[in-house]
Amino acid sequence: MIVFAAELKALPLAVFGIVLAVTLGVTYWAAKRTSSASEFYAAGRGITGFQNGWAIAGDYMSASSFLGFAGLIFLFGVDAFVGLMAAIVAFVPVLLFLAERMRNSGKFTLADVLSFRLRERPARVVAAMGTLAIVIIYLVAQMVGAGALIQALTGVTFTPAVIIVGGFMLTYVLFGGMLATTWVQIIKATLLMAAGTLLTVLVLAQVGFNPLELFRQARDAHPEGAAFLEPGLQFDSGIALLSFGLAFVFGTAGLPHILIRFFTVPDAKAARGSVGWAVFLIGSFYLMVMIVGVGARALLSEEGAKASGETGNLAIPELSLDLGGGEGSVGGDILLAVIAAVALATILAVVAGLVISASGAIAHDLWSNVVRKGRDSEKEEVWVAKVAAATIGVLAIVIALAGGAEFNVSVLVGLAFCFASSVTFPALLLALWWREFNTMGAVVGMLSGLISSVVLIGFSNPVWPGDTSPLGSLALDNPAIFTIPIGFLGCYLGTKLSSEKGNERQYEELYVRSETALGAEPAAEPVRERPPRREEAAPEPVGTR
Repeated sequence: MIVFAAELKALPLAVFGIVLAVTLGVTYWAAKRTSSASEFYAAGRGITGFQNGWAIAGDYMSASSFLGFAGLIFLFGVDAFVGLMAAIVAFVPVLLFLAERMRNSGKFTLADVLSFRLRERPARVVAAMGTLAIVIIYLVAQMVGAGALIQALTGVTFTPAVIIVGGFMLTYVLFGGMLATTWVQIIKATLLMAAGTLLTVLVLAQVGFNPLELFRQARDAHPEGAAFLEPGLQFDSGIALLSFGLAFVFGTAGLPHILIRFFTVPDAKAARGSVGWAVFLIGSFYLMVMIVGVGARALLSEEGAKASGETGNLAIPELSLDLGGGEGSVGGDILLAVIAAVALATILAVVAGLVISASGAIAHDLWSNVVRKGRDSEKEEVWVAKVAAATIGVLAIVIALAGGAEFNVSVLVGLAFCFASSVTFPALLLALWWREFNTMGAVVGMLSGLISSVVLIGFSNPVWPGDTSPLGSLALDNPAIFTIPIGFLGCYLGTKLSSEKGNERQYEELYVRSETALGAEPAAEPVRERPPRREEAAPEPVGTR
């Protein structure tokens, strides 16, 4: 029997209700403007670069950013800074190699880019497999974070909390599509930046706005003392730390729910501009997360530190309660409720984007282009996409409930980044930049990255019973340092050992399109009264020439 709540907390629930009411209002508005496939998958390509930059930031700054990274800093100090710094620079490869070319080359999914110059069916099948693997892991991480957060802050137990989040996630996607998801992400990014700024100011105010004093207090409060400011608490070797950082740097360039956002803007210029805004917002936010995470270690009492949990997921909520006046105070309850509502909005926005990318892989790539071979109607494809979204959402809920809240959400997201950096990133990069790259290279490369990631993660210490993996010191928590080269090597060997020819011409066509936007998918235009054609125009009076 499922217990709904041990003790409901009225104030956080009330703030949750306000956030949900606003987002549902956005969904209702968007539902009236979402009917075609372009509107469902890409918001009609009518999102500006500024808006898309905020939406990308809202999509990227997930529960792992807000709760998980702050928790890792609270637990491990300097080691956790690597993830933050990697996330800040992660959009450099996206800007240099992918953003503009993605917008000009694709339509709705990553597979559209690959299938432009490769054999369509195998390219779409393997790309869809990679997308689904990444999305499922990332989605489960967000669900786990949502369940743990809502349970701690509202009294609603883990199981109904996960189900509630999943229900609202599906509402956004099924009724509002990408337009609703985009505006939910923009609202979420605004709330998150405001919350981060508020917490940063409150934390620094406790130490006279002296960051050095904050770090000194954190060092003194940590059980390991000076080790808090030195590498080694989270990663027992330099290779483990480097591998974790590489996963985040190159994984961003392979995340399907981030990359499909470049299909929502009208042109390549807007795609470049959106990356600039995203980098500014994400970089600013992660610097604030670092200060808040250190502040949680410096300022929380022993009781508050214990309440943050073994994973550190609740370090920010506990810090919010403490900064507002402590347990039972009006200020503490209000600040905690506001931060909790922002965290909920964070999770809802991210999971909606994930579900849309997964539904595109199933409906657009597998159903429309592999099973139906382009013979289905646009209405049928949208219907299949909604069924796929519901199925993926239910599956994620079931997996999250089966796994429970034992894992730090940032660790789970790190594994999703490992898949993204090893499966989709190598194939996508080489499809856009390597003339000889062919279908066999894409299939072998993506499967190599996927299989090696599954195997090495399966032999990692967090998964292997008793932390006694047969791989010994090579059993990294995040094996991206091995799986990324394996993915690229698979692409290279598959291409070189294949007898497939004739890809050079397709590469030239793709190159011209990606650089010039000739033949790129146009933005949706508002309906206007059609002017009369020349032959329909009234004849000119005699003598006017």
